[in-house]
Amino acid sequence: MPLWTFTAHAREEMIRRGISESEVEAVLVAPEQQAEVRPGRWLYLSHQVVGDPSKQYLLRVFVDTDRQPREIVTVYRTSKVAKYWR
Repeated sequence: MPLWTFTAHAREEMIRRGISESEVEAVLVAPEQQAEVRPGRWLYLSHQVVGDPSKQYLLRVFVDTDRQPREIVTVYRTSKVAKYWR
C-alpha cells in the first residue's frame, strides 16, 4: 500500500502550477518544516530554487493524515518565504 495518494484537486493544481510529483515527494520524505494545521491535516514545507534567473520559493504540501493512505490535498509554490517560514 502506498504511503500517500494524490487527490484529483492536488493533481490538477500540480499540473496548473508546474509542480512535479517528485518535487512533492521530496518535501514529504524530508520536510524542512512541518506543522499541524488542524487535527488530521498537516502542512509540509521545503525551500526550492526555481527559474532562470533563479528565485527562492517555498513548496507547501497539505496532507490529510487521518486516513490510509494519506491524501495530498493541495500543493503550491510561494515566493513569500518570510511570511510562511517559522
